[in-house]
Amino acid sequence: MAFDVDVNLIVISFLFFFCAYFVGIRKQTWVLSGFNQARVRDKDRLAKIAGFFLLNSGLFMLLNGLIHIPYQDSFLAPVILAYGVGTILYVNKKLVE
Repeated sequence: MAFDVDVNLIVISFLFFFCAYFVGIRKQTWVLSGFNQARVRDKDRLAKIAGFFLLNSGLFMLLNGLIHIPYQDSFLAPVILAYGVGTILYVNKKLVE
């Protein structure tokens, strides 16, 4: 483990933080693609869940942008993708009619 700065991951993590702010705090669920706004039962809960996902993904990318772990390039994308798929499945099962 070494401290090595990856500027691209840091910039992407700040984009995730920006989206997390708009979705989680400002409740701007129109930013989320793939959800029909008329079919969502609880938009506040959707905003909280999606904002939490974006915040956690941004933190994970920020840490990986600042600290270099061996083989991090091979597990960063699959971990975030699996977390995103789990979040989408949960939202579709619990919040969408």
